[in-house]
Amino acid sequence: MSFKSLSPKIDVNEVRSVSKLSQEALAKKEQRDRELEAIIKGEDDRLLLVIGPCSSDNEEAVLEYAKRLAKLQEEVKDRVFMVMRVYTAKPRTNGDGYKGLMHQPDTDAAPSLINGIKAVRNLHYRVITETGMTTADEMLYPENWPLVEDLVSYVAIGARSVEDQQHRFVASGFDVPTGMKNPTSGNLKVMYNGIYAAQNKQTFLYNNEEVETSGNPVAHAILRGALDENGKNIPNYYYDNLLEAIDLYEKQGLENPFIVIDTNHDNSGKQYLEQIRIVRQTLINRDWNDTIRRYVRGFMIESYLEDGRQDQPEVFGKSITDPCLGWDNTEALVREIYTTLESK
Repeated sequence: MSFKSLSPKIDVNEVRSVSKLSQEALAKKEQRDRELEAIIKGEDDRLLLVIGPCSSDNEEAVLEYAKRLAKLQEEVKDRVFMVMRVYTAKPRTNGDGYKGLMHQPDTDAAPSLINGIKAVRNLHYRVITETGMTTADEMLYPENWPLVEDLVSYVAIGARSVEDQQHRFVASGFDVPTGMKNPTSGNLKVMYNGIYAAQNKQTFLYNNEEVETSGNPVAHAILRGALDENGKNIPNYYYDNLLEAIDLYEKQGLENPFIVIDTNHDNSGKQYLEQIRIVRQTLINRDWNDTIRRYVRGFMIESYLEDGRQDQPEVFGKSITDPCLGWDNTEALVREIYTTLESK
């Protein structure tokens, strides 16, 4: 056997007993969760921003960012609803590089997933209880969902996971909005097939037992651009791209159609300042076309305290994975979005 146990089996109930929300904090979270669901279902016309660091690598920097974001959220809450990215596990194409807080809670120490699980829960808990913001995370490991399901309000399924049946089926059991990205190939049918699977009942083996899910009606699309065979990025947020995506959405007959534009990754070519232009252009496209306005109602933005990225965690609040907008640019962009919506 090529597997070697490095720890005792995880007791999910024991893990969840740590960093457990109080009744007051849970009530506030549930209220925000209801508002978020109403936005996805089209019952609330506010614009959704899933915004925050590419990877939450430093607890204190993430908390500082969360406090600033909470203050800004209060100022724009009548037109913009923000869920903070607290992404704690990072997909690595070839297995190398920093894999996120889940793997390595201390960037100066060796990986420790047992301590990572505790660090992940504690970070989501602190953001929620200390700032009132609710959080989003990426489901890289479907089997880990029970460890955080009481804390996370929005789940993203990444471009490399959206084709995986386990990710699709587990997402069908979520009771929170779940954004499913187009794959790196750019094939939108793959994404929509993933959404269809997530929105419907499924029966499968999960964590060593047979389970049945009820389906997730608020699973939806995230357009993140694509890569060609030469590794060149191909954006898919342009006007014609949106009309194509909407046409396929309608033909698939999916519930609660909702499109989020990922402003970084292959839409920006990871040129972080391009996120500003992508938001501006998308808002113009919404103004030009009522159908686009009805479907495209959210942005995913990578943002941290400092502009850009670094290889080692030397500058406080600067990404060690993908480059992010710094706080000054972030605040200006959110205020610009708010003002643009105000004028419509």
